[in-house]
Amino acid sequence: MMIEWHADNWMALALHFASLSMLGVGGAVTTLPEMHRYLVDQQHWLDDATFASSVALAQAAPGPNVLFVALMGWNVGLNASGGLQAGPWAWWVGVLTGLLALFSILLPSSAFTFWITQWAHHNRGLRSVRAFKAGMSPMVIGLMVATGWLLQTAHDDFAQHWPLWAVTVVTAGIVWTTRTHLLWLLAAGALLGILGWV
Repeated sequence: MMIEWHADNWMALALHFASLSMLGVGGAVTTLPEMHRYLVDQQHWLDDATFASSVALAQAAPGPNVLFVALMGWNVGLNASGGLQAGPWAWWVGVLTGLLALFSILLPSSAFTFWITQWAHHNRGLRSVRAFKAGMSPMVIGLMVATGWLLQTAHDDFAQHWPLWAVTVVTAGIVWTTRTHLLWLLAAGALLGILGWV
């Protein structure tokens, strides 16, 4: 996918991810719906398949879940410079764009979190601090549901993808009713994928 890229797009990408950094309550994955709107629907820097595969690949890899942001930046930079076939220059542009996206989403929230954590620790007895903590739980759950909904839209044909839906329902039931570690569920899902059942 070849896209038109201008110098001011670097700043637009950095500013958008920096603003998302401050909205990522519960982790960067909660900002996926807005990233999709911006990168796919508004700017057309990524297509749906690349967006979904970036998230899936980064989530499957070990390490922090924010790695999908770097992978999206890599894909945007790669698309802007002609794709993999354009050679080493395109790869470097992809790496630089990936680093720009990653640092843009990490730095603002990290600095703010450090500052607010220090303040909240010193003022933990205040009613407003306790109310804030209690109010964030439903918001994070809502953002996670929105993220799941967005990722399932690629598989919304129930007749074709019913095994995937069944695995989703069974996994959700196991999470809500047992204390099974999530890594076991991820491993089971990976095994079902390797076997071609989902």
